[in-house]
Amino acid sequence: MLEYFRSAFVWPEFAWPWMAFLLPLPWLLWRWVRPASPGQALHLPHPGLRLAAVAAKTSSPTALILILAWLCLLLAATRPQWVGPPQAQQRSGRALMLAVDLSGSMETDDMQLAGRSISRFGAVETIAGDFITRRSGDELGLILFGSRAFLVTPLTYDLSAVQAQLKGAAVGLAGTETAIGDAIAVAVKRLSALPQQARVLVLLTDGVNNAGNISPLDAARAAKAAGVRIYTIGIGATAMRVADLFGSEIVNPSADLDEGMLRSLAEQTGGHYFRATDTNELAGAYRAVDALEPIVQQGPMLRPRHELFRWPLLAAVVLLLLPMLRRVLPQVINRGARVAE
Repeated sequence: MLEYFRSAFVWPEFAWPWMAFLLPLPWLLWRWVRPASPGQALHLPHPGLRLAAVAAKTSSPTALILILAWLCLLLAATRPQWVGPPQAQQRSGRALMLAVDLSGSMETDDMQLAGRSISRFGAVETIAGDFITRRSGDELGLILFGSRAFLVTPLTYDLSAVQAQLKGAAVGLAGTETAIGDAIAVAVKRLSALPQQARVLVLLTDGVNNAGNISPLDAARAAKAAGVRIYTIGIGATAMRVADLFGSEIVNPSADLDEGMLRSLAEQTGGHYFRATDTNELAGAYRAVDALEPIVQQGPMLRPRHELFRWPLLAAVVLLLLPMLRRVLPQVINRGARVAE
């Protein structure tokens, strides 16, 4: 029976209970701050002229209203809250590290989106941005690499932070060359401490490894030993019309893409290689990664909180308006009666 009443009548909690110490503040002000007498407040031009002191007393209903308004304000200041029972947060248990190429070739305008040409990085920014927003329950991190590899966002559940970092990136920010091996090494270092089923690296590039201190194949062996699966995406169109001295010609802008190396990285680590020659194939690659089966696990316990301070605050405002209405309303009624006459 006691448990029933406890569940039926849940008392609110107060975030700032110390605000209740302000309860005697109006009484202390009334006690210590005395109003000045008419002779002290007003200097008359004639010494013999005196003003009769009028004791202005607040009517008891008005005083009661002001007291109630003060109590409501204090109650709102303590921030009352309904606190629900602890609830476990469901998380996928999947940790994805995105490694995005920012070398100079990512500025090539050979991708099509909505009928217009955009750069390779522009396509990645659009498609990967949508991929990030669907990662609810996943830990996500971001590595940007060019001549060097940088961990921009560590693994986090704050997807908006990852998306903001990707949008704030620019081609050439990490150098104009491509250090694929270094990017894999940075990812392996961050993912190796996680459960083996959760370690996934999605690496996107449009070129060949020509910078860095670690070769991609050596980095892949380290990734395999650490249980990190690498999904590689080679981006870039296979045909592009460019202007020359004789008009224009069709060239292969992805001639430098080392597909054999990217395919080997994926096969060695149990991942998959995707070729994205346009935005549709790029979106399909991200959808395939999205289909990875998550590992449902219990996240931290959270207690839902519902703020209640609005109601006593509204009551205080209404109570403070009542004395004003008591003075103004009769005047309005009298004016209306005179107009009617």
